[in-house]
Formats: sequence, structure tokens, C-alpha cells
Amino acid sequence: MSARYPWLVADVGGTNARFGWVSAPGAAVSHVRVLPVPEHAGPVAAARAYLQELALVLGAGFAPPHAAAFAVATAVAGDRVELTNGHWSFSRAVVQRELALDLLLVLNDFEALALSLPRLGAGQLRRWPGPAAAVADAALAVIGPGTGLGVAGVVHTRQGWAALPGEGGHATLAAADAFESELLAHVRRDYEHVSAERLLSGIGLPLLHGAVAAVQGAVGAGATPLSPEAIVEQGLSGRDAVCAQTLDSFCALLGGFAGNVALTLGARGGVYIGGGIVPRLGERFFESRFRERFEAKGRFRGYLQGIPTALITDTLAALGGAALAIEQHVG
Repeated sequence: MSARYPWLVADVGGTNARFGWVSAPGAAVSHVRVLPVPEHAGPVAAARAYLQELALVLGAGFAPPHAAAFAVATAVAGDRVELTNGHWSFSRAVVQRELALDLLLVLNDFEALALSLPRLGAGQLRRWPGPAAAVADAALAVIGPGTGLGVAGVVHTRQGWAALPGEGGHATLAAADAFESELLAHVRRDYEHVSAERLLSGIGLPLLHGAVAAVQGAVGAGATPLSPEAIVEQGLSGRDAVCAQTLDSFCALLGGFAGNVALTLGARGGVYIGGGIVPRLGERFFESRFRERFEAKGRFRGYLQGIPTALITDTLAALGGAALAIEQHVG
């Protein structure tokens, strides 16, 4: 089949929806706009708001989209789609009809981000320093602490790159030392299952902060939950020791989890960190125990030492992956 241009692409998380435009074959995603998810009833309302604004910008050059790909922060199966950490709930068929699209693809947001990995350039990444080198055409993995925690992979096939969507963020989080064991034990008092997302995400950072305060015996530190933004700001500034330890624990736990993902997928092409939290940490992330814990897998330390890790600095990368999804679907 074919899909006429222009195309509409979107990356929808629990907090924000990023919309972009692909005007012609080979064209980069352009006219990107970020819309708050809570301010719109659903994807149709948000897409219409975006398209109305774009029509004003393009004037006579505007044409309605013929195809669209929406990357959404939830598992995708069947016609009904419900965001895991947002209020949007919609029918794929209804959205396609309401927007008068010839083609609508709905894929997991980290499936789209994974599809973007093979095309990411040096200007879109910050690599962890070291001698690790990617194995050509080997599997790649991406992990993204944002509102939630996304995990996906991509493998090379004869037909190109194929994404491996999943819900790895809900895998059980493991402790690597006595302090982390105490943290998880404290959280387990309230949650039967402590997943990676439970602590390594925007919704989980306040919970991790409370657990650190409790284990350290910091009087009053966990009495009033802090926002993720406040924890990051106070931890980076050094004004609050509990916040600083929370960030250190976050990076260490993320490193251990990333190493597990690398082993599970055989991601010898590299493991990439996406999402909105880690870029805010700046140098703190690259000075953390992330890489140490990534490699700390006993007999497979050498295997992990050879796998490169990198931070995705381009917050719009998933839109490129959504565009590639349309390309591969019609091609």
C-alpha cells in the first residue's frame, strides 16, 4: 500500500503530547509543537488544535494529513487504547475516522523511540566515555525514565529494523547492596510488587525519596512528599542531603536495571537512556555509579563492558521513529 503525504506524527506521554509534520518523502519532522495532555480531552482534540495552528502557519501550503502515527505511553493491543499514566482513552478506528486519515498507526512510545535509534546522530546523543564499541547490526535497547518507565529494543532483519515493544518497566526491581535492600523492603510495606517503574520514574522519584529518608533516619525529611522537580533541584544544588542520596540511588538502580535489559535483549549494539528525567541531571549522571552498576554482573562483567551506553539528548527522537513506522508499514 501507499500513504500520501503529508503525515502527522505524535509522541504522547502521560504529561505532554508532541506533534510533528512530515511534508514529503525524505523530509525531516518539522513544525513540532508540545501540547499538555491534561488540557485536551483526547488525541482527536489535541490533533485538531495542532492542525488548526499549523494551518495558520502554512497558509495556502497547508493540506490535511493523509497518514498518521501516534506513539503512546501504554501497551497497544486491539482497537482500544488507554494511557497508563494519563486520562486519554480512545478507539483507534474512531480517531482515524474523525481525522479523516487513510492510515493510522498506533504504537507504543518506546517502540517508536527504539525505531529512532539506528538513525540517531552524534548531535542527538551524549555517549558514556570509555572503550566500549557497538557490534554492527546487533540489537539495541532503550530505557526511559519519564512520567513512567519505558523499555524497548530494536533488532536488524533482512527487511530493516524491527522494534520489540514491551512493558519492561514493570519488571521487578532488584537490589545490589544492603542499602538498596532496605530501600526496597521499606517500599514493599505499601506495595506488594516493587517494579522498576515504581522507583525509577517521575511518579516513583518521590517514593524513592521517602524510602531514602526512612532508611537514613532523616527526621521529618519524608513527612511532606516533594515533587520530582524539587528532588532534582535540591539534590543537584547540594542543599538537601536526602535529595542528593536519592539521585545517587536513582542512577545506581537505573544502571543495574539497564544492565539487566542489555543481558536480556543481547543489546550489544548499545543501550540508550531516554525520557525526561536523566537529561536534567547533567554531569551528576555521568559522575554517578550508573556505568559501574551497569557492568556489575559477575561472570558477565566483560560482556557488559563491551556494550556502549548513551544518553539521548534529542527530546523529539521518537517522532522520527513514528515516521519510520509509517515508512516501513507502507514500504
